[in-house]
Amino acid sequence: MEASPAVMSNHGDGTVPQPSRVKPEKIIIDTDPGIDATGFHCLTDDSMALFMAFQSLNLEILGLTTIFGNVFTEDATRNALLLCEIAGCPGLPVAEGSPEPLKITDMQEGVGPNFILEQGGIPRVADFIHGSDGFGNIHLPPPKSKKIDKSAAEFLVDKVSEYPGEVSILALGPLTNLALAVKRDSSFASKVKRVVVLGGAFFALGNVNPAAEANIYGDPEAADIVFTSGANIVVVGINITTQVKLTDDDLKELKQSGGRFAQVACNMCKFYRDWHVKSDGVYGIFLHDPICFVALVRPDLFTYKVGVVRVETEGICVGHTLMDQGLKNWNSSNPWTGYSPVSVAWTVNVDAVLTYIKQLLMTP
Repeated sequence: MEASPAVMSNHGDGTVPQPSRVKPEKIIIDTDPGIDATGFHCLTDDSMALFMAFQSLNLEILGLTTIFGNVFTEDATRNALLLCEIAGCPGLPVAEGSPEPLKITDMQEGVGPNFILEQGGIPRVADFIHGSDGFGNIHLPPPKSKKIDKSAAEFLVDKVSEYPGEVSILALGPLTNLALAVKRDSSFASKVKRVVVLGGAFFALGNVNPAAEANIYGDPEAADIVFTSGANIVVVGINITTQVKLTDDDLKELKQSGGRFAQVACNMCKFYRDWHVKSDGVYGIFLHDPICFVALVRPDLFTYKVGVVRVETEGICVGHTLMDQGLKNWNSSNPWTGYSPVSVAWTVNVDAVLTYIKQLLMTP
C-alpha cells in the first residue's frame, strides 16, 4: 500500500497535521450531496466530507463532479453549488454528471476495450434516507452560481490530462462518471494519481441487501469498469465505515466548539438521524463519506489488503464486491485473472479517525 501523501505529516493519534511547505495535492470530488431546508445544515455525510475538504489547507480542490445517489443528479448539482456558496467558494467549478447508470451490452468475459457502454439505466435514489430532494423535502431557491458547460466525465478527463500523475479523485457516490471517463480516454486510468472510492462491502453484509452496498449497487457495471481499469485505487467499504459514528455527545462537543463548520455538523438533519435509529438501531450517524475523505488525506490511519476486485452485474447478488486476495493458485483462468489489484481498507484506527474528523470540523 502506498504511503501517506507527501503533503500530510504522520500523526498516528489522529491529530490534524499543520500545513506543510509541500505543494498541495490536487483533488476532484465526485459526489451526490444533500443539505437541509435552511441551506446551512448538513443532510448527508457527503456534505460533511465536502466541508472537511474545504477546511484542509493541504488540498487544492480543482472542482466537484456530481452524480445520483442520495438525490437525482440535477439535485446533486444544485446542492453542490449551494454548498460551495456556503463554504465561501462560489467560483469552484461544478460539473454535472450522468443522470442515470450504465448499461453494457455485447460484453463477454469482463469489460475489455471493445465493450459497448450506454447510459439508460434507472437511477436508484436514497430519498428514503435523505428526502426526495436531499433538502428534507422542502425546496430552496436555486443557487446563484451555475454549473460549468462540461460534463463530469469531460471535466475529469481534462483535468487529469492537464495534470498527469497529480490529480486524486475522491469518489463518494456511484462510479458512473469515472467509468465514462475511462471510456472517453483510454489513458485516463494511467494518468490519474489515485482514486479513493467509498463503496463495497468486503466479507460483510451490504446496506441495500445482504449482498450489496449502495454506491456499488447504484451502478455495478460502472464499478466493475473502474475496479478493472488499472488505475491506482483505494476502496473504503462499509465494513470499515460502520465502525465509526458521531454520537449525541460528539455532536454536543462540536456544537460547543468555535469551528467554522461545527454548527453544520452538529445540526444534522433529523430525517437522516432518525433513519439510522429505525434502520440500524444507531443513535447517531455513521460517517461513511468523512471516513473515505480521511483515507485520502490520512491513509496511515488504516491498514489495507491488496487484490483484484470484481463486481457482480447480474442475478440476486448484483452489486456484490468480491476480492481475490491471491491466497490460492487457481488451476485455470477466471474473471479475476489478468486484472490489476486494488487496495481495500481492512482495518481502521477508530479513535484516531474520529479525532481527526472532529478536530478538522472544530477548526475555526
